Amino acid sequence: MKNLKYLLAIPLFGLIACSEDELSNSLTEENESLAYLADEFTEVAFPSKSGEVSNIYFAGRKLPVEVIEGKYLYQGDIFLPESNITKGPANLILEADEDPATTDKSVGRTEYLWPDNTVYYDIDPSLPNQQRVNDAIAHWESTTAVQFVRRSSESNYIYFTPGGGCSSYVGMIGGRQPITLADACSTGNTIHEIGHAVGLWHEQSRADRDQTITVHFDNIQSGREHNFYTYVETGYDGADYTAGLDLGSIMMYSSYSFSANGQPTITRKDGSTYSVQRSELSNGDLEGIQVMYPGAVPEPEPTEPEPTEPEPTEPEPTEPEPTNPETEYINGEYYVIEGVMVLRKNDTWYVEKGKNLKEVELISGRWRFVK
Repeated sequence: MKNLKYLLAIPLFGLIACSEDELSNSLTEENESLAYLADEFTEVAFPSKSGEVSNIYFAGRKLPVEVIEGKYLYQGDIFLPESNITKGPANLILEADEDPATTDKSVGRTEYLWPDNTVYYDIDPSLPNQQRVNDAIAHWESTTAVQFVRRSSESNYIYFTPGGGCSSYVGMIGGRQPITLADACSTGNTIHEIGHAVGLWHEQSRADRDQTITVHFDNIQSGREHNFYTYVETGYDGADYTAGLDLGSIMMYSSYSFSANGQPTITRKDGSTYSVQRSELSNGDLEGIQVMYPGAVPEPEPTEPEPTEPEPTEPEPTEPEPTNPETEYINGEYYVIEGVMVLRKNDTWYVEKGKNLKEVELISGRWRFVK
C-alpha cells in the first residue's frame, strides 16, 4: 500500500540573512501555513493544500468546513454538495398552510441511500490503475448486499476519476458524483471512499466515541480541529448503526491523523495508540451496512463441489416477499432528504425546532410542517 506522504518545500533563498531565531520562526510559520502530512490511513482530498475554515449551512444546520478550490470539504475527504449549502439559515420547510406548487424549490436534494441496493458507476478512461476500482467493487459485492452496475444512461451514478487525493460525497446526492483517486490511493482507500458514497461516515466521529477513545485536540494541526468533532457537536446526522465504536473499521482515523507534532491525536481511553487498517470492511462495517442495505449477502463459492439433490419435477410455487418502501428508514435515525435533516420516529417524520420536535410531511418534493 502506497503512503500518501508529501514533503514540505521550504524556499532556500534569503535564509542566509536570517538569524537563528528568525529562521526558527520562519520554519514554524511555514509548517503551520503549508500543506499537512497525511498517511495511508487518512484519506484527504487536497494533500498539498489547506483552506480557510468557514461556517456554512448544510441541510439547514451550521457546519464548519474547509473551502478549497471552491469546494466545501468536511473531515479531509468528504465533499458536500453545493446545491444543499447556503451562507445563512435558509427556510427549508414550508409552513402548514403553504402550497409547495407555488413556492420556489431551490434547496437541492439529497436522497442519501441508493435505491434497490444498486449503485451505478463509471470510470474515467484517464484514471490510472483501474484494477483497484474493480477490486474494491468486487470486495463490496462479495461481502454486502450492495451491487454495482456499470452505468449506461442512468442519471445518478458515481464516477471514479483522477484527483490530487482521495475523496467522495456521502450517500447518493443526485447526478454524477465523483470519487477522486490520486495515484497513491490504494484499493483499501477506494473501499473507504466507496463507503462514503453509499452513506458511511468516519467512525471516530460517532456520538458515543468518548466511551472508547480520547481525542487530543492539543496535538491536532491548527485549523483542523473541526475534523474531530462528533456529528452531534456539528449538528449533522452521522447515524450510528452498531453498538459501539469499531477501531477496526475501514472508516476509522488513525492514532496520528492530522497530528501537528508527531504525537497521537486519538488514543484508547487508557492512553495507548491502536492500529487501523485499509484492507477490508470490518465486521462492524458489515453490520452497519446490513442495516442500511438489507438483503442476502452472496455466499462464498465452495472450495469443493457439494453433492446436489435432484430438483423436484413440480416445485411448490412461492410468492415474492412484499416490499414496503418505508422499511428503508429506521425509527430513531436521522436522514438528509430533500435538503432537510429529518428524524424518523414512530413511522413519522420530525425536525428539530429549538428544543422541540415538530412533525413534518413531504409534499411534492418539499417538506411542510403538519398542523
